[in-house]
This record gives sequence, structure tokens and C-alpha cells, in this order.
Amino acid sequence: MNIPSKYNSKEVEGKWYDYWMKHNYFHSEVDEREPYTIVIPPPNVTGVLHMGHMLNNTIQDVLIRRARLQGKNACWVPGTDHASIATEAKVVAKLKEQGIDKNDLTREEFLAHAWEWKNEYGGIILDQLKKLGASCDWERTAFTMDPALSESVIKVFVDLYNKGLIYRGYRMVNWDPEAKTTLSDEEVIYEERQGNLYYLQYDIVDSDEKVIIATTRPETILGDTAICINPNDERFTHLKGKKAIVPLCNREIPIIEDEYVDVEFGTGCLKVTPAHDENDKTLGDKHKLEVIDIFNEDATLNSFGLHYEGKDRFVVRKEISKELEEKGFLVKTEVHTNKVGTSERTKAVIEPRLSDQWFLKMEELVKPAIEAVLGEDREVKLFPKKFENTYRHWMENIRDWNISRQLWWGQQIPAFYYGDGKEDFVVAENIEDAVKLAQEKTGNSSLSASDLKQDPDALDTWFSSWLWPMSVFDGIRNPENEEIKYYYPTNDLVTGPDILFFWVARMIIAGYEYKDERPFENVYLTGLVRDKQRRKMSKSLGNSPDALKLIEDFGADGVRVGLLLSAAAGNDLLFDEDLCQQGKGFANKIWNTFRLIKGWEIDESLEQPETAKIGLAWYEAKFNKVLLEIEDHFSKYRLSDALMAIYKLITDDFSSWLLEIVKPGYQQPIDAKTYKAVIEVLENNLKVLHPFMPFLTEEIWQHITERTPEDALIIAKYPTVGETNEELITNFEFATGVVSGIRTIRKNKNISFKDAIELSVVNNEKFTKEFDVVIQKLTNASEINYVTDKVDGAASFRVKSNEYFVPISLDTIDVEAEITKLNAELKRAEGFLTGIQKKLSNERFVSNAPEQVIALERKKESDTLAKIETIKASLTSLQ
Repeated sequence: MNIPSKYNSKEVEGKWYDYWMKHNYFHSEVDEREPYTIVIPPPNVTGVLHMGHMLNNTIQDVLIRRARLQGKNACWVPGTDHASIATEAKVVAKLKEQGIDKNDLTREEFLAHAWEWKNEYGGIILDQLKKLGASCDWERTAFTMDPALSESVIKVFVDLYNKGLIYRGYRMVNWDPEAKTTLSDEEVIYEERQGNLYYLQYDIVDSDEKVIIATTRPETILGDTAICINPNDERFTHLKGKKAIVPLCNREIPIIEDEYVDVEFGTGCLKVTPAHDENDKTLGDKHKLEVIDIFNEDATLNSFGLHYEGKDRFVVRKEISKELEEKGFLVKTEVHTNKVGTSERTKAVIEPRLSDQWFLKMEELVKPAIEAVLGEDREVKLFPKKFENTYRHWMENIRDWNISRQLWWGQQIPAFYYGDGKEDFVVAENIEDAVKLAQEKTGNSSLSASDLKQDPDALDTWFSSWLWPMSVFDGIRNPENEEIKYYYPTNDLVTGPDILFFWVARMIIAGYEYKDERPFENVYLTGLVRDKQRRKMSKSLGNSPDALKLIEDFGADGVRVGLLLSAAAGNDLLFDEDLCQQGKGFANKIWNTFRLIKGWEIDESLEQPETAKIGLAWYEAKFNKVLLEIEDHFSKYRLSDALMAIYKLITDDFSSWLLEIVKPGYQQPIDAKTYKAVIEVLENNLKVLHPFMPFLTEEIWQHITERTPEDALIIAKYPTVGETNEELITNFEFATGVVSGIRTIRKNKNISFKDAIELSVVNNEKFTKEFDVVIQKLTNASEINYVTDKVDGAASFRVKSNEYFVPISLDTIDVEAEITKLNAELKRAEGFLTGIQKKLSNERFVSNAPEQVIALERKKESDTLAKIETIKASLTSLQ
């Protein structure tokens, strides 16, 4: 088989992905094997692949490929989320470009445009995931508005309504004036912004007196319906029962008393605007105040805004403050920093607004989900554990969930109105059931579908995705079907901590409500991807690399390695393209190593040399030890550490040591037994590396020998942990110390590797002679002599307390330079020794430090003393 001289990721990746797809390796069906299930955090249908997706999906692919190799029935369900706010905004913008206003369309006409948009752009991100190597079961691709999934959502709404958990309420909500919809509390991002505090004076009716109030929003004075003072504030008790006049609109409003007012803030007087502040609404309800809403749904002012009608709130803020100043109502302005709520999706400043909305009662629903994560059994485990505190805070302070959105794209709320009253509605899964319920409720059997009008609002996107682990297996509509019984609960969920509450917590709540069990066992929360300057990656900063360009430049495997090497469990990832270059370099190194092995000529008649026997025995022990480490890292979701362990195993232990030990001499053949064993070792290396670098490993695997589709690496058998011979590993490490010492002498003394050397050793450590043949081969030592005394005229070094000597001819070295170098080494060693001895002579240190720490320091002292003695001996031999 012709092996290319260079690894070409562009040719390899498409070839093997098509091969895997052709042979259906990604697809899962219910069978007798142990299932291993992951559901993808469905990216927005509006999305394209970014660095967060790259990290998240690489981790999922590593887990799913490893499970597949372990013989489990690996099922990774892909799909997308309809993302109501983001998608509707994109469709509205596209229609605008075509000169079409959404308000001129019927709901059906708009939805036709939305589906057209989804069909054109909705699959982009999933296709991009294939470039990364994601081995999803594409036959199971789901979309949160697929008919079956939408039916599940509606079924759950009706069920929760019938249980008395969903209600319609007139409440203060978070209003996004750009998307023109309400948002849940969790979709509001609070950020500190610098603004102004405006001090305004209100005249008192039938008096020359005035009161001053401080506000950050002067435009809202037009909606004021009271001024409130604290009954304990003696400055204002004389104003009780009087009335004030609102500037500009000259409306009289009562002065009320309530202990809610903070006497320390501002002037101690508070303007009350019940339509535009949640706390003001509470005060308004308590004191039965009038409610005046001055805003339209796009945050322009309505007719209550007087001559500012039709103008945007922020334009009005500037203009009204100027008018108030000109008319003598603005006393002063101060710079003021406060927290401003913004929409997570559109970034618009949120407006508190009174509105009829649908809510889900959370207080009881949340209890099993709190117990699942924080209870004794920890049925759902969060990795890293630190996120449990965040989870606890959110869940124990939960409020009712506002689940309605003033949008058309999404599942339409299944409430049907048969009259004009707020309570004149029924909730049903379809119009037929709604008609029957309406007839029963009204006693009017002549009511028909044409008499009913469905609520125009859509459900919050999260109200569909909270069912995702169940709905993708049809577990809501058909709770006893074989797939939900087999694949649910799923195993691992990999997602970002930013949606721990939005999505993860809500899936746990839904899981216990509808299946009475957890939706997944482990939640691995990845860090956020940041740049080298620790800034969050974003389009606006221009610091987010093009994901597909990275794959083109470094290969998918290189990018996967680069992402994972920089992603310590649960911590933010400081992304640097150099790590992708390192991943690409790793791929090339493995490729060149493989080419080296395949280039060896095999001689069936040769006996296996002792060096190869020992080297292979050591590598087997080392491989088993690393395999145990990898298992431990995976159990703790330390994928970066698992990859690093494999990286070191292949680059150091395999390429730098084992291959050097077993490789035949120049232009010499290798014995068949050793060659076969090396190929087996290589195959095991490829198996543990495959989840991380699927393309490269499959390419090498298929080049090793002719393989049938049943023998592909993607479905090979993952290695099992064998015996770990610690003594053998320790002895080999000692031997590598000897080899490194000799190589250093050869380099420093300019002794060519072609020139054989003699090695003498004072074996104080009683180090095994088993590795002598390995040491001789790797250093071209003609013999190893065991002696009791130092060897004169020799360069020396120590490994622990053993002393090694390489005879040196003074004719071949620069004596003066050597003496200078040794004196510098001696000075360093003596300085190090002084530090240790100072520590050991400190009574406080010796009496307080643990015994093993003292023992380690004493060992350092004895080793350094021995090293000093060796350097001095070398100096003596040169003088």
C-alpha cells in the first residue's frame, strides 16, 4: 500500500467521513448492548459554527467515540432549536429588505416565510459540525418545531394547565421593545451603565411649597400617579394627604405614605409610576393608585406622552430634561451609575411593562430537581462541582416562569377564547377538543370552531427545549415506547454554564415531572472560550476566529487537539491558534512515526533481541498505567488531562523511547516478532487516540493492513487495562536517566555517536542490570563495567546515588572551558545546598513540617552533597 510522504488532512477528512456515513457507524437502534446516550444542546437554527460550538461538540464527540469503542450502543442525537426571538428577528429583517412589513402579513403568511428561511439556512451549523468530525446519528436529527416535538410541547402545556400549574396573569414583565415580546427574568442581562440622576421639583397644590424628587428616567414623570414619603420622615409629615402637580402635564397626584421609601436615597421623596417599575406597581396596588402606561410596544411614547408622542424613550429623555430645565422644574443633574437590564438576544434596554401573560408555577415543580443535584444521592452530578452553589441559588430563589412570548415563530399557545372576557377561554390540544370544552363551559352546544379565537402568543423557546431528552425519543406522546425506555435517562450532557438555569435545570425539572427520573446522570459544564487577553470571543470585538478556516488551516484533528489542550475542566478556555498548530504538528509526528515503522524490512528468520523484549515489556506496563490515568481523567471529565496523558505516551514513551529501543540498525532488517508487537502497540495507541483525532487515526489504521468495514477503527475494541508493573516502570525511568546523562556527555564533549564508549558505574543504588543492553544500544556503549571506585580521567554524572563514568581523552576537549563550566555547576550546587541546609536548621520548619517533607529535604541534601563530590572529582581529574 502506497503511504503518502505527508499527512494531508484535506484529502483524508472527507474520505473517512463519507466512509463512516456510508457504513452507518453513527446510527443506533435499540439492541441488547448497554446504551450510551448524549443529546446535543440544540444550537439556534440561526447559528453558524463558532468557537463555543467547536469546543462543546468536540467534547461530546470524544465521549461518544470512546463509548462506541468500548462496545456500547452509542447514540448521539443532533438537532436545532427554533430560537423564537432570534429567528423571528432575522426573518423580519429579511422581509424588510424585500420591502415587506410583518404587520401587513397574516400569521400564516409570515410563518411560510419563516419556514422558507429555516429550510434555507437552518441546517448550516449541522453540516459544519460534520467538518469537525462529529459522529452524530444524523438519521435522528430533530428540530424543536418538528410536528412530533411541537405536539409534545402542546401536550405538556395542556397537562400543566389542567394540573393548575399554568395560569394567566396581569403582571409586570420584562419587555424587549426591539423584539416586541416579553422575556423571562433569566433572559435579562444586567450591566452597569453611567447615566444621570435628575432632581425635579413638583409644586404642592394650594401652596407655595415644592417637593424635590430624584429620578434616572425623567421621561416617565408623565406616567406618575403619586408621590410617596416615609411616615417616619419628619421632614415631610406636614405633606400627608396633600396633592402635588406633575410638571408639564399639570396632573394632580396624591402624596402617600409608605415605609418602603428609603429616607437616605435621593431626597427622601419618591415618584410612583406603577406602569413602569415593578416596585412602584406593588406600591400602586397597595394604595389603589391609577396606572398610566405612557409607552407603545416599541418604547416610543403614546398619547399620554403629550407632545412627545411617537418619539423614542431615549430621545425623549434628552428633550424632556431640556424642557424641564427651561421651565424651571429641573433643579440639578448628577452623574449616576446604575444597573440596566438588557435583552440577552437583541441587547435592547428592557422596559418593565404591565401585560397579560402566561405563567408556570415553579415552587412545587422545582423540589425534585433541587434534591436530584443537591441531595444525598446526587442523582445528577455537576462537573465541576463548584456550579452546585450557582444551581442552589437559582433554584431556591425561583420565581414563576413567564412562558408566553409575543411572537409568531414558535408553538402557539393552545388557549382558545370564546368571549371577550379575560377568563372566557379553554385550553386544549386541538380545535376539536377546544370546541367541546367551550360548549361544556358555556352550555352553548351551537358553538363552533369559527366562534373560537386562539391566543396569538407563542411559547418561550425554552418551554420546548426543556423536553428535549424526552421529546427526541417521543417520550411525551408515547411514554412507553421502546426507545424512551432504552435510551432514557441519557448519560452525559455537555453544555455551557451560561444555560445552567435556562436549559439544564429546566430539563431536570421536566424529567422528574414527566418520567419521574433524571434526564441525564452527569452534566459537564465547559468553560467559555476567551482570547489570549481573556476577553470573551464575540463578533463585535472581532476576536473570534472563523471555525471553518481553522479546520482548513490546521485540519479537524489539529483544531480538536488545540481546543482540548487549552480547555481545563470547567475553566475558561484561553484559545490560541498556536495550540492548533501544536495539534497539527502532533498529527504530522504520528504520521512520520508510522511511516518509519512501515519502512522497516522484516526478516522472519531473525531471533528477537533482548533489547526489544525488555522495551516491549516496559511499554506494556507503561501503557497500562497511562490507561488507568486516562480512565480516571474521563471519570472526572478532565478531557484535557486525558489527552495530555496520551500525547506524552505517544510522543515520549512510544516515539522517543520504544521505537529507539526496537528499531533495527542502519539498513538492517527487524525480526518479525518485534515488528508484529510494535504494530500491535501502535494499534492500541490509535485506539486510545481515536476519540480525540478520529481522521488521522482511521487513516493510519487502514494503511497498516487491508481492513473490511467490520474492522474499521471507529468500531474497534478499546484496550482493557492489563497488569501495571510499577517496578519495571521505575527501573526504566532510572535507565533513561543514565541514557540522558551519557547523551549529555557526548554532546558536551563533542563525542560522535559512531564512536563507541566504555561506561563504568559505582552501583550504590543496586540498580538492576536488566536494562544494561538497552542503555548500551541507546548510547553506543561497548561495555558496562561495575566498579567500586571512581574512574580517573573520566567525565561523570549521577543518577540518584549511582555514579557513572565515561573515559575522556584530554586531547579531545577544551580543558579550560570544561573547568569554567564545572566551577559554575559547583557554585550552583553549593548555593542550592545552602538553601536546603538553612531550611533544615530552622527549628520551626523541622518541628512543624510533615515527616515526608523533612525526609524529602534530607534526600535532596544527600543527593546534592554527592553531586558536589562528583563535580570536585571531575575538576581534580582535569587539573
